[in-house]
Amino acid sequence: MLHIHKVSEMTGVTVRTLRHYDHIGLLQSSSKTEGGHRLYTHTDLKKLQQIQFMKKIGYRLNEIKNMLNSSDWDWSDSLKKQLSYVKKEQESLSKIESTLRELIHGMAIEDKSNEIAIQKVMQLANNDKELQERYRKSLFEERELKLWKKVPNLASDHPDTLEWIALIGQLKRFIHEDPGCSTVQNIIRRMDEKRTETFDGETEFLNKLWDVRMSEAQSEQLGLYPIDQDVLKYMNAAYEIFIGKKG
Repeated sequence: MLHIHKVSEMTGVTVRTLRHYDHIGLLQSSSKTEGGHRLYTHTDLKKLQQIQFMKKIGYRLNEIKNMLNSSDWDWSDSLKKQLSYVKKEQESLSKIESTLRELIHGMAIEDKSNEIAIQKVMQLANNDKELQERYRKSLFEERELKLWKKVPNLASDHPDTLEWIALIGQLKRFIHEDPGCSTVQNIIRRMDEKRTETFDGETEFLNKLWDVRMSEAQSEQLGLYPIDQDVLKYMNAAYEIFIGKKG
């Protein structure tokens, strides 16, 4: 027989948890010492291992109790239902993860203006994803839709996306400076390098994308993060100066 403290030491399950399992009838000790301490057999220990395993794959304690106490429990059906539940939870967590990334990146763009970023991400979250997809297909040809996948996405943690976010955030901080100043032109130069790295030769697609980006209504319909119009206009003015210098 194993003392409750020994079982706790061997399994990592706290004494308090073992007492709770006993109290709810999930795992009752086989015996007790004269002092009232619970004692467990090796069979009890195996049952505890089963309980911990079932907890690990997502079952609740009341479900585990029913499963272990029922001789005719349909394990196949139960496991299939649990798998379906886990997949739904994964989808839900994935959406939460995307929203958290959008908030973090949105705050970086808004220079830590938390309330503005939250409002904009809420706006994105409330948009109909199916309508966005249909609108995207109506604007872009099939070949261009493949290019669309390369457009920076605030829900992504890809290094390219992170750099674009940093560049836009930097540009926004210098919006009151002359768009032709060296600091702003260096930001634009790096933006142009990234544009070339990703979309070299795709001028038509980029022009179409920029026209959409400059329209608040179209940007919203496509599900693009709503960058302030004054920032976009400033970026455009700075880019025209940059192109002029290149020419």
